[in-house]
Amino acid sequence: MRTNRQGLIVWFQHMKNIKQIKRYGHLLYTSKKLKYAVIYVDQEGLKEVETRLSKLSFVSKVDRSQKPFIETNYENAKPDKAKQYDYKMGI
Repeated sequence: MRTNRQGLIVWFQHMKNIKQIKRYGHLLYTSKKLKYAVIYVDQEGLKEVETRLSKLSFVSKVDRSQKPFIETNYENAKPDKAKQYDYKMGI
C-alpha cells in the first residue's frame, strides 16, 4: 500500500539544527548557502508537522510543495516536425 506524501520546505537560521528537523520527516535535501531543507511527510499529518516546525525558534518559515497537485500528463504535446527532422539527421 502506497502512502501519499508531500514535501515541506523548511527555512532555518543555522545548519546545526538539521538534526532536529530530521525528526519530523524524511530529509531529502539541505542547502548550506540558502539555509533551507526539503523534507517529506505523510499528507495525513501534514498540518500537525507544519505547525510544530513553525513553532521552533530556529525556523524562519515553512512552505508546502505543490508537486502532488500538479498534473504531469500532457495532452497536446505534439513534437515540432522541424525538430523531429533534425533529430533524424543527427544534428
